[in-house]
Amino acid sequence: MIPRIRSVPRVDIPGPERYMPHMVQPPEITPKPRVLLLTSLYFLMGEVVAALTRLGVPHRLLDLGGKEMDRDLFVSRVREAMAGFRPDFLLTVNHLGVDREGVLLDLLEPDGLPLASWFVDNPFLILPLYPRRHLERTALFTWDADNVEVLRGFGFPHVSWLPLGADPERFRPGAPGRDTWNAPVSFVGNSMLAKVAGRLAASDPPPELAARAEEVARAFGASDEPSAARFLRDRFPDLWPLFLGLRSPVRMLAFETYLTWLSTRDYRLSCVRGLLPFEPLIAGDPGWFELLPPGGWRHHPELSYYDDLPGFYPRAAINFNCTSLQMKGAVNQRVFDVPASGAFLLTDRRRQMERLFEPDREMAVYDRPEDVSAQVRRWLDDPTGRARLAEAGRRRVLAEHTYDHRLAALMRTMRRTFGARP
Repeated sequence: MIPRIRSVPRVDIPGPERYMPHMVQPPEITPKPRVLLLTSLYFLMGEVVAALTRLGVPHRLLDLGGKEMDRDLFVSRVREAMAGFRPDFLLTVNHLGVDREGVLLDLLEPDGLPLASWFVDNPFLILPLYPRRHLERTALFTWDADNVEVLRGFGFPHVSWLPLGADPERFRPGAPGRDTWNAPVSFVGNSMLAKVAGRLAASDPPPELAARAEEVARAFGASDEPSAARFLRDRFPDLWPLFLGLRSPVRMLAFETYLTWLSTRDYRLSCVRGLLPFEPLIAGDPGWFELLPPGGWRHHPELSYYDDLPGFYPRAAINFNCTSLQMKGAVNQRVFDVPASGAFLLTDRRRQMERLFEPDREMAVYDRPEDVSAQVRRWLDDPTGRARLAEAGRRRVLAEHTYDHRLAALMRTMRRTFGARP
């Protein structure tokens, strides 16, 4: 599929001094690279644009939207952008804009133009659908450190850990909110019901494989293995031939995603049940009405990441988080956005968290779903402690975990790996 190219409106960004008195700027990058962005509807690209603008990095947006375009027109537009802008490298998120036929990679090959792809979702549910070409001039960045060595084993020689971060101009104290958002504890998340059903339908497994999916998902959720497909192969070898019998890479990836989301659904539900004694506000899809008993909790329709969440987080005494099982060691977006908002977060402990925050000093954590109720009660009874952790977490985010820091690290890695374009 060759996407359509559209123009992108200019992003107006207020000066950082208004909201970030503690922000530590990343080291200056000299000379600044020229970055051609393969843009999409994915939310993170807005943060990338804002960070590059603040850093004064020349960039151009080549918007590869969701509609098809003629192959020849696509080729001419990409060549025109590359020749007119002369980028040092291309940057995309989750490989979006890299077509599955390999047309874009073929265009990069003659000049050896590097490609940077930042994965903020499970790369093993994405990369198998793309051709493995241009590997020596491709740098993969993954938000999950557990993926680095596995991706290198896939044949990508340049792989780096690059966690998520926060945009401190969007997520900041004082963002306007609504009184209906006030709650002792709030949770923002999808029930996963429709997502699970959609992936099951897309994979269309044989009856025996479908019948044992719940069993496999439970065991996968309790394991440290990040790949549901590898887990199925190693722990359920009798089902492996049935999985291979799906034949189509699209169906196989759909079934792997199905197992991952099925285990996430069950884990998320077990955690959220621990909130019910505290009359939580749950913002998400209507599937929650099917999973939770009536009464004792409030439902709010799904919220806009950009328009609602900056004002939503400060309205809760406790913002609750439970991480998707597509990332068993990494931390998710909420771990950065909530502290940046000046709000308090209670999240599940993840192995990589201690490389980013000090648990119990900058971040409140729980270890198991069974611990949720006790931890919520503890922090509801300690408003002084909540304020202390929220402020410490915000200081750490501003000092080390903004998207300015992430993009600066990415550009330093690209310069170190590939040098500057002559």
